[in-house]
Amino acid sequence: MPVFSSLISALYFVADSVLSLYFWIVIASVVLSWVNPDPYNPIVRAIRNLTEPVFYRVRKWLPFTYVSGLDFSPFLIVLAIKFAQVFLGQLVRQLLYS
Repeated sequence: MPVFSSLISALYFVADSVLSLYFWIVIASVVLSWVNPDPYNPIVRAIRNLTEPVFYRVRKWLPFTYVSGLDFSPFLIVLAIKFAQVFLGQLVRQLLYS
């Protein structure tokens, strides 16, 4: 049983780290949308390439997220990330401590 709990803990740590990293990438994308960065900058391109496909899918499934020039898809993605982190954390705690 200790091997199982260690494996679950490690998988949760990796998943939580990936979700946290993507959370900050989405925040960086929002900040970049407020300023006018160089579109050929490799960092700007990487952030856009990591976020725009997800933003596009959210905009396609939920067309009301883009209203009057305001794009709420990053907000919904941040909410989904935080929900997934809390859900996975509770699930792991139940698996390991019950």
